[in-house]
Amino acid sequence: MCLLIAIEGIDGSGKGTQAARLHAHLLSQGRKSALLSFPRYQQTRFGQKIGDFLNGKFGTLETVHPLLASLLFAGDRFESRALIERTMAEHEIVVFDRYVASNVAHQGAKVTGVERKQLIEWIQHLEHSIYQLPQAHQNLFLDVSVPLAQQLIAAKSKRDYTEKSADLQEADTNYLRQVRSVYLELANGPKWTTIPCESAGGVRNMDEISADIAGAVEAISRTGWERG
Repeated sequence: MCLLIAIEGIDGSGKGTQAARLHAHLLSQGRKSALLSFPRYQQTRFGQKIGDFLNGKFGTLETVHPLLASLLFAGDRFESRALIERTMAEHEIVVFDRYVASNVAHQGAKVTGVERKQLIEWIQHLEHSIYQLPQAHQNLFLDVSVPLAQQLIAAKSKRDYTEKSADLQEADTNYLRQVRSVYLELANGPKWTTIPCESAGGVRNMDEISADIAGAVEAISRTGWERG
């Protein structure tokens, strides 16, 4: 059975970097590992439309209902389901750079209270029950404050889906605060591990963060996660 690890966090938290480092570490340990990143902006039709959404072509964050936005991100994974299943069949561990929890956090951030709870349940039902996407065995939440995250976003190199230095979501400070708040709620639940990525107002050493992530994955791989 394949172990599924999802690297999660707000924009700018280093998910892509740390997911790649974890994948490389697992390979160096002789583990059969694969890395899949979402959204798949150029590889799926839904991914291309996600790029349009993040570039503001469908309106602002406030004008696009989060339920409708969630369909794009869920659709990207549904369109990729055969790839996910094939990758799981061929590998011991699959590392996701963003997965279902990313959709939950980013769309749940746009509403509050009962409406947030209902939307989160709807997204999880859509992705796991209707689209039959496998659940992550462990979600690793890379936690960083919003001000530091936005500094890191500003330093990013050019992305393949936007010409802007910050996309629709990255540029909205209040929105990112709400996304982080949803992630903090999720991280209190089972199958979650929080990895602090900030120290004394700056980013923790990258190798230290990677070591914490590798340790968390090693721990879960020893605990009979197949029976979870």
